[in-house]
Amino acid sequence: MPLKRTKKRKRVSRMRGRGAGTHGWGARKKHKKSGHRGGKGMAGTGKRADQKKTLVTMLYGHNYFGKQGVTSRKTERDKRLRINLRDIEFNIESFVERGIAKKTAKGFEINLENYKILDSSEEYKVTNKMFIKALGASESAIEKVKKAGGEILLKNKQAEEEKAE
Repeated sequence: MPLKRTKKRKRVSRMRGRGAGTHGWGARKKHKKSGHRGGKGMAGTGKRADQKKTLVTMLYGHNYFGKQGVTSRKTERDKRLRINLRDIEFNIESFVERGIAKKTAKGFEINLENYKILDSSEEYKVTNKMFIKALGASESAIEKVKKAGGEILLKNKQAEEEKAE
């Protein structure tokens, strides 16, 4: 069994005086200052900075490069949550397990108060009878749920009905 080395000589001590003073860095100009690296720190992390791209994407994610969206910086993006009818029906069992929905005699009662309900496509037909509490909904989504025998209760309309009573 070979013996394990306890102390390894550093590369710096072995590369003294070899070649033209490159010390194992190839060309002499490569081991001067930070120009070869594209700059110190985050310098040179622009669009074509392939030498630092992995570092940047690891630290800051894939949205670091390029422009995000067409709007100006002052314009606030609409960050409301949205969900399609198709996604609701596809995940209805997991909603029941997580306590977001309940299965009753009437149908499924689903609490999505922070979401806007959208229609997924013209061809898609709702099969389950659903009573959904939501922040908002598109007209086509409301129609499809009504055709299936369900209803979408909007947060704003609920408040107006309670005030009227």
